[in-house]
Amino acid sequence: MSAGVVGFALILLVAIMLAGKYLRVKLKFLQKILLPSSIIAGILALVAGDQVISRLADVINWDWLADGGLFTEDIYTVWSSLPGLLISVVFATLFLGARIPKPGRVVKLAGPQLSIGIAYGSGQYVVGLLLAVLILAPLFDVDEKFGALIEIAFEGGHGTAAGMQPAFDDVGMPEATDLALAMATVGLVAGIIVGMGFLNWAVRKGKTQVIKNIDQQSESELQGLYTSDEQVSAGKQTARPNSIEPLTLHMAVVGVAIIIGWLLLELITWIENMLWGQPDSVFVSEGDGTTLLGYIPLFPLAMIGGVIVQLFLDKTGRTELIDHEMMKRIQGLGLDLLIASALATISLSVIADYWQAFEFQSVVGILFNVAILWFFTPRVIPEFWVERGVGDFGQSMGVTATGLALLRVADPDEKSPALEAFGYKQLAFEPFFGGGLITALCIPVMFAVGNVYVILIPMAIVFIIALVAGMVYKKGVDKGKWNDPAVEELQGENA
Repeated sequence: MSAGVVGFALILLVAIMLAGKYLRVKLKFLQKILLPSSIIAGILALVAGDQVISRLADVINWDWLADGGLFTEDIYTVWSSLPGLLISVVFATLFLGARIPKPGRVVKLAGPQLSIGIAYGSGQYVVGLLLAVLILAPLFDVDEKFGALIEIAFEGGHGTAAGMQPAFDDVGMPEATDLALAMATVGLVAGIIVGMGFLNWAVRKGKTQVIKNIDQQSESELQGLYTSDEQVSAGKQTARPNSIEPLTLHMAVVGVAIIIGWLLLELITWIENMLWGQPDSVFVSEGDGTTLLGYIPLFPLAMIGGVIVQLFLDKTGRTELIDHEMMKRIQGLGLDLLIASALATISLSVIADYWQAFEFQSVVGILFNVAILWFFTPRVIPEFWVERGVGDFGQSMGVTATGLALLRVADPDEKSPALEAFGYKQLAFEPFFGGGLITALCIPVMFAVGNVYVILIPMAIVFIIALVAGMVYKKGVDKGKWNDPAVEELQGENA
């Protein structure tokens, strides 16, 4: 495949992104559900390709569209390879540019948030695997490991679903990628719709402590645009352009983080091969050995690479060399292209083949997340439970951006500690769930051991501990045994 084909495929993808943005600006119903332009673009490309238009063309004898729709096979080859590459960029930028705080402060500010976040992540494994064991496997002959897709798709989102493709392929579950991507789309849309409905209910019932009217968003906010009088910075220039373009510098740092992640992956794979992964390994006297760590995808280790780079900058006094806002722009670009390309290359035939599992898991995942938000969140978070809880709900249904969008609706002027607590929670949460190490290891571990209980039982224990610890914390706050630091800071500012 020539470089020209690769370049044209990328140009075509961003052109479709522009069409998606145009529809977001023009169509009111897309604005009301806050649907990202990348999702719209991905659906447009899916419809215009070999999954929809090409099949319709066969029916109506439009031969010029029957072979792949509007796109060639080479374009699909390029698009299908993008998610696996871009997910490492997305995860490598998570912690770059932001000084990593001491663990004690993170725990104090984000303890309740962390309890709820872990409950979402671990609980999705519990309900998903139980669903697979009790219903999907015996009734529909579906592999029990498919139960992990709820966490991978809902908590992880499109990026994680696409990034897990190598692991799915290695363990003989290639169709899981398409199912996970479709579920991620359902989760994202449902998260926005249910989240906005929940906020409307909370406002009417007087549960919110910040907003009293849910319809505070302006027309430009609904369209996803800034007005001319809004001053918004895309990032700070930390280097002089006559020496190196600041964006180039930041991209270079992202590249270093990914290289470190790759080296870590090579190291742990080598260690595994030496100890138990090969027939002549140290702990393998007979048999072929067991591969486990070799199935880990690159992206969670790219995130660790980003943490290592940031810790090095902090220790050497060069924290200001990298701007977190600039990193967020790089992350946003990578995520937009990832989502659009992943949805454009999804297989609708796989979803049709597994429609029972797809529907059961989607419904159960949504109901579980709603139960955590409605029932457990007010019993774990002491103050501002709506504002501080809706962000975690949005994240558990799609991506972090969904949670932040709902959080912004609930607290547009940051009058509560919700955003700060959510941000600190991410530092302790992201390395494990929603695309972290647990997400990356779950499928390989179940495959290597040969049953799902190796994940189901530990996740059930973690789920119970997370909720109990959160409720004990809140009871302590209610009885005056200790104070919620985030609320204390807020009260101090208002005094």
